[in-house]
Amino acid sequence: MFMNIEEQVARLLQHMLSADRHGAAHLTEDILTGGLPPRDLITEVLDPAMIQLGEQWNKETISLSQAFVASKIAEDILHRCLPDITAAVKSGKGPVVIGNIEEDFHSLGRRIVSSFLSAFGWEVHDLGNDVLAEQFIDKALEVNAPIIGVSAMMQTTALNIRKVRDLLDKRGLSGKIKLAVGGAVFNWRPQLVEEVGGDGTVQNAIEVDTLFTRLKAEAESEATTC
Repeated sequence: MFMNIEEQVARLLQHMLSADRHGAAHLTEDILTGGLPPRDLITEVLDPAMIQLGEQWNKETISLSQAFVASKIAEDILHRCLPDITAAVKSGKGPVVIGNIEEDFHSLGRRIVSSFLSAFGWEVHDLGNDVLAEQFIDKALEVNAPIIGVSAMMQTTALNIRKVRDLLDKRGLSGKIKLAVGGAVFNWRPQLVEEVGGDGTVQNAIEVDTLFTRLKAEAESEATTC
């Protein structure tokens, strides 16, 4: 039976909250069989469902176990869709460092971004949750990464990203190492990107490869002019 996008999002969210991976897998196949391209399934169905899930997490209306299984369902969908999206992608795009900023423990969005970056050929160094500014920069220097990607769910923790920018400036690394920022709060308050010193953000994970490709080119260009 035909479902519109809102119904698909609602059903996927219900499967996530019910910890029903089997039902989510069937829904995914139904959507793809119905003609929705994998890219659109991610941007129009998975991403809105994840945003609603994050809102419920922030309101503390879902449990840690529900969030964990929801993350597994999101990964299942990505693994189902990404081969079709990235079939022609070449590997070897270089190293990047990502993680959740100090005091932020909302790993779901970061893990999805990590899956996308890896699928698009990036060498991802994922530092996990509650990462200090010094850890981001030290790791980027260690692996020669031109981009640090920092995630935060709430504005209170997102403001800690400013510490990464300040330390990049202090060490003379701004321009040489680009700072990408992400998380639901940046969709709600786009001006926050500039406030924390970010070099760019995207609305959803499927756009992250385009952002990182641009930032890498900018970093390489600035490095050659120094």
